[in-house]
Amino acid sequence: MKALVTHHYWDRPGGGEIVASAFAKAFKDLGFHTEITATTRFCVPCYKDWFGIDITDIPTHSMPFKLRAFGIYLRALSWLPAMWVIPRLKPDIVFVDFYVTKPIIAMKRRYGFRSIEYIHYPFEVVYKPLKYYWKKDPYIFERYGRFPWNVYLEGALWLGERFNRGNPFEVNEVVMANSRWTANVVRDVYGEEPIVLNPPIPPNVSIVRNPRPFSERQLAVVMIGRFSWEKRYHWVVSELMSRLAKEVPGVKLVIVGGTGTKPSNAYFERIRRMAIENKLNVELFPNAPGDVKVALMDQARVFLHATINEHWGVVVAEAMARGLPVVVHRSGGAWSDLAMGGEVGLGYESVDEAVNALARLLTDVKVWNYYSSKSLGRVGEITFDKFVSRLSELVRKLV
Repeated sequence: MKALVTHHYWDRPGGGEIVASAFAKAFKDLGFHTEITATTRFCVPCYKDWFGIDITDIPTHSMPFKLRAFGIYLRALSWLPAMWVIPRLKPDIVFVDFYVTKPIIAMKRRYGFRSIEYIHYPFEVVYKPLKYYWKKDPYIFERYGRFPWNVYLEGALWLGERFNRGNPFEVNEVVMANSRWTANVVRDVYGEEPIVLNPPIPPNVSIVRNPRPFSERQLAVVMIGRFSWEKRYHWVVSELMSRLAKEVPGVKLVIVGGTGTKPSNAYFERIRRMAIENKLNVELFPNAPGDVKVALMDQARVFLHATINEHWGVVVAEAMARGLPVVVHRSGGAWSDLAMGGEVGLGYESVDEAVNALARLLTDVKVWNYYSSKSLGRVGEITFDKFVSRLSELVRKLV
């Protein structure tokens, strides 16, 4: 049996890359001869460092260049490398996690493979001014709502429509989603509900058995994620922290995030200046290595996620694996599948609700212990081994 795993951009340690590499490794572990396609060359050995997933023995195919920009335009051409590999490989299963698969789907009749589509978010629905138009989605609008990024996005969406596969349930044998929240959006748009398969905790993220106790932690809130507008660090620094400092004197905000592009560097500088101007106790750690990130999580008392409509939230899961209680916006997969609608973590919509939730966890040891144990219990259900076991059940039914 043969499997092809195709993903648009592999050269970064993000949530989509965890899922794509996890599928590749899982197929190989299940006995499939597995190969990978990517739009551009990428650092294959990095996956062992990033996630603890070794894909170095899996053949990879890509266009012969590297590119660190125009990522969403690459998404519209994700089908291209697969077109070269499918005639030679003749796979039994093709995994995709993007909607621009019309040329791939057209090959199914000739080569007889079955396809699995994994939906991180049905990005095609933000193109036209309907309910899910991109200007109505805070996650997308925060990132692309300003010139020239709005023009950049519109061009990519226009190009993507040229290769839109249509209704995913009509062209794929299996349709999956990363969270119940995403599944609800898909059902709302297409009238059918995909199978929910949560992304796994990366194998190199250890689930701590005995978290550092409340009394040994700093009076600190930690946030993790690249320095980008949709992470809403500007909202936390400009609106939330001054109010939280009045409720919890001495509280510190720690932000750990990646930079490396001009927009992210500019956003980092903006946050740094805002913290100084507002005279806030804020520490920024750009591009911190993994051990530093873990140490900072183990020193803090609570994890805050400010993104609205986060489709999953891998950093939320990583924080929970360290026994941190989490506070997330009441939207997206982080709320529906990680905080479990308030059962496992605390949620908010307004700044006052966020302040109240953070203050409780920063000052009340009983509340902290309760939600710390809830975090650990939840991530224990999304380990890599359980991901592979669930996937194997689905694949057996398919083949």
